[in-house]
Amino acid sequence: MKLSRCSFQLLALTLIACSTPQSDFGVYLQSDGTIGVHAPKNAKEDEAQAAALAECNKSGKQTVRILESRKTVNDRFPLTYIYSCR
Repeated sequence: MKLSRCSFQLLALTLIACSTPQSDFGVYLQSDGTIGVHAPKNAKEDEAQAAALAECNKSGKQTVRILESRKTVNDRFPLTYIYSCR
């Protein structure tokens, strides 16, 4: 039991160390209530979802659902994700 807990903590620390910092994402609330996330080149989709979830939590919502993802012409943020809060 102790070994598995230690292994889990090590895995969590490894993932945190390899993840994209939240400050690298452009997160914004749109007028229709959806959350837009501009993701940097090296970001993974689940990291963008975590950034959207953090924004949804501010309004008391607990989950997000992806509505759309699209490529942009912006070199710094080549992907934009649109999420709805639930």
